[in-house]
Amino acid sequence: MSNENDSRLSRWRKVQAYKHDGLLHRQWSPAYLVEETEEYWALASRASMVTESDGRKWVTKEKAVFILYKHKWMNVIAMFKTEKDICYYVNIASPTIWDKDYLKYIDYDLDVKLYPDGVERTLDEGEFARHVQTYGYPVELQRVIAKSMKEVKQMIADRVIPFQNEEIFRLFDRFLAFNQPMKPKRVE
Repeated sequence: MSNENDSRLSRWRKVQAYKHDGLLHRQWSPAYLVEETEEYWALASRASMVTESDGRKWVTKEKAVFILYKHKWMNVIAMFKTEKDICYYVNIASPTIWDKDYLKYIDYDLDVKLYPDGVERTLDEGEFARHVQTYGYPVELQRVIAKSMKEVKQMIADRVIPFQNEEIFRLFDRFLAFNQPMKPKRVE
């Protein structure tokens, strides 16, 4: 196998989400690392197998770009609903870390969904309230989560990265360019 092919294959990453108690919550089949910056890892896929903590499996239906922040308490999945329309799903979560071949974060229940028509909805507030009690989220953690929610809403209002369709299209186009069929080298 050539260095180009080795490099291409080495860019596939697995993602795992945990709950506050350290138990695995959800895992995604590998997605392609399109870009890494000081701030985030950007992964892309045409579809993904999702495995829940109880063993249930399901497959995503949309092409997507997954932005996993290294320092922010959030991550964002930009899902292509059509060729032009993107729906953004924000998980309020711990900063993502790279650990033993996985990108990992702790899911803190609250989510924000931004629909292609601009409607924004906060999700899972009841689950968050239950988990504050169940897991005993410390007051300081609750403050960090509340601050992150405000930051997400401001980022959406300002339409900064990753809430810019053009940037998501650019990242997905890079994914497609990197993943053209491999051509065997001619031996002469």
